[in-house]
Amino acid sequence: MKHHLLRLLMTGALVSCALSGSGLCAGWFQYRGAKVDGVSGERIQSTFPAGAPKCVWRAPTPAGFSSFAIDDGKAFTLVTREIDGTRTEACLALDAKSGKELWAVGVGAAKYPGGGESGTSDNQGGDGPRSTPAAGGGRVYVYSSEMVLRCLDANSGKSLWAKDLIKEFGGQNLQWKSAMSPVLDGGLVFVAGGGPGQSMIAFNQTGAVAWKVGDDKPTYATPTLATLQGTRQVIFLMQSGLVALEAATGKALWKFAFPYRTATACSPVVAGDVVFCTAGYEVGGAACRVSKTGADFEPKEIWRVKGNEPLASLWSTPVQKDGCLYGMISFKKFGRGPLKCVDLSDGKVKWEQAGFGAGQVLLAGNCLVALSDTGEVVIAEASPDHYQELGRFKAVSGKCWSSPGLNQGRLYVRSTKEGACFDLSATN
Repeated sequence: MKHHLLRLLMTGALVSCALSGSGLCAGWFQYRGAKVDGVSGERIQSTFPAGAPKCVWRAPTPAGFSSFAIDDGKAFTLVTREIDGTRTEACLALDAKSGKELWAVGVGAAKYPGGGESGTSDNQGGDGPRSTPAAGGGRVYVYSSEMVLRCLDANSGKSLWAKDLIKEFGGQNLQWKSAMSPVLDGGLVFVAGGGPGQSMIAFNQTGAVAWKVGDDKPTYATPTLATLQGTRQVIFLMQSGLVALEAATGKALWKFAFPYRTATACSPVVAGDVVFCTAGYEVGGAACRVSKTGADFEPKEIWRVKGNEPLASLWSTPVQKDGCLYGMISFKKFGRGPLKCVDLSDGKVKWEQAGFGAGQVLLAGNCLVALSDTGEVVIAEASPDHYQELGRFKAVSGKCWSSPGLNQGRLYVRSTKEGACFDLSATN
């Protein structure tokens, strides 16, 4: 197995990029972007003299909280559709330039035990798929709410292989069904949800198991990627807390205890050697610093703030820049929750601005692109000094619990009703 992985990793950029999206391993080909950190290296237009940027296209995206993944001229997301008289989760492929539907394929039953219907009194409903596809190398990877990982042909939607983590790996689903998105890196696909001894799994592009480890039970949170102390790591937020594994081999590197109550849905956030995690239901937020002595990694708690205020987040994962977190960090404050700036060194809130709800944010250069849960896009300066709004426009109708995506100057957003693409290309 070790020699097989070594050969896989040494075949160069072709294999690495095949499971890491197009465009020299950059772009927005999976949940929260290439590095699963919500950060883009692109420059964008931040002010709109005409009141809003150009809307390139709109397309129906009925029900669900899946985001867009963009790769090789296509935009992929999960929706809910009636297929052969059955309400079904479907992977939808759109032409990224025009919004034209290219194909749609059912990937599992769309049955949910509530939770996703909540929101403000005038913006409820729309429960549906929670996961975001990941795309690369002519393939699309989908992790359904029933914990089945599927690999589809990106051009046709044809099923290439499927792995049922409940039936084949002894997994057990969560109360509100799985929301984790598959993560691509270094020729592997990472998910969690298996049973004892195989709770975290990496598959290669053929569907073969590269490694499987751990007894930790999964949460709703998508893992993140980072290179800490010179080692490429995939960091899961499991029910036991943060679990960091060597990405190529699955070797256990370090753990940081963080309690689980009812639901944990935010991805870990990495800033240098510091890792932040947050959850609602009175859990709060915490940060640890990861050091290395010899071959041993050690996380040391920097601070921890318990309770729903001020650092508990239901599912909105912040971004980080220059030692500060920026995000819609609040618990069940639909329609009114604030955008916050938090100092990572001590967990103190530096500023907050109400009116964003339970939406999501990305970072492009010095600009925050915040998608509120009511479908407004707000561009604000990523500054620790104060809140400075640069531009705002209504993007989509419906409820937005999904993350915005940015690829080649175009912003992709979706709600429980529609998806849309806007041209944010920098003018100079």
